[in-house]
Amino acid sequence: MPHGSSQHPTPFSSPGRRPHRVAVIVDEGINPFEVAVATELFGLPRPELGLSSPLYELTLCTPTPEVRMNHGFFTLSGVAGLDAVDTADTLVVPGRPDNVVPRGEDVLDAVRRTHARGARIVSLCTGSFALAEAGVLDGRRATTHWLWADLFRKLHPKVLLEPDVLFVDEGDVLTAAGSAAALDLGLYIVRRDHGAEIANAVSRRLVFAAHRDGGQRQFVERPVPDVPDESLAPLLAWAGERIGEPLTVADLATRAAVSPATLHRRFRAQLDTTPLAWLTGERVALACRLIERGEERLDIVARRSGLGTAANLRARLRRETGLSPSDYRRRFGPASGEAVRT
Repeated sequence: MPHGSSQHPTPFSSPGRRPHRVAVIVDEGINPFEVAVATELFGLPRPELGLSSPLYELTLCTPTPEVRMNHGFFTLSGVAGLDAVDTADTLVVPGRPDNVVPRGEDVLDAVRRTHARGARIVSLCTGSFALAEAGVLDGRRATTHWLWADLFRKLHPKVLLEPDVLFVDEGDVLTAAGSAAALDLGLYIVRRDHGAEIANAVSRRLVFAAHRDGGQRQFVERPVPDVPDESLAPLLAWAGERIGEPLTVADLATRAAVSPATLHRRFRAQLDTTPLAWLTGERVALACRLIERGEERLDIVARRSGLGTAANLRARLRRETGLSPSDYRRRFGPASGEAVRT
């Protein structure tokens, strides 16, 4: 499958300043699951992180004073109107099942206004239909729930749909695939805004994997990935405990008792990556954690993460995150905020 994340360095985090403002549009017939995901990730306090201020400030907003969610299971009232999107740093648009029915012009206008002033826009599940209707996805990559992929292509042929990924990051516009992929994208956003330490603390609280392999170049601290065939799981666990050592693809093949060619085919089939790319990704993730925890000596970070040299560390980190080690440290290191309690 194609990669689902473009790895743009995010301009949307503001360490040491006010909480990042997130607005969620709750439209008529909206799916309550995606609203709950946005509330859980961006609206709840995180006292276990030991931070003096919240990571995000969440506002639910509706086009009418009272909105009935999907099948009338819930009714939402007493929240902000759509003018709340005008002060949001990030706008979240959840999905709904009736994707043939156009969104209201007031909702589409709110999306367009948000996009025009440069704020980040996030769609969850079929919320991508609203973004496409508003015209903010024309000529750009996006994803949606696989069940509605054909309909999406028919209604919005100008959008470059990638139906096989968990999410797509186009920098200022991010789209998640069906249902639970909202959690994948949400944790990815937390990671991009606040670093791997905080993202993985949040994922542990949710009892949800911080990364699920599915073709994306998501740069999040990764536990052993969920894979369709468990034959690689023991190998990944073994390698993950030794990622700082000078492991090679040949070492992985020997451990798995297969040839390097067979190992390559298994990685491609199960993780849609190569053994070398997996090793490199794990090493860069470890290097990021070391930097976030305060290690300033690049040679030490390179050696402990298995990247070998400071020069290789710089090259790999910039390739994966778009940031130099010094820029990454300023954004996510201890000096940019407060340490996470573990």
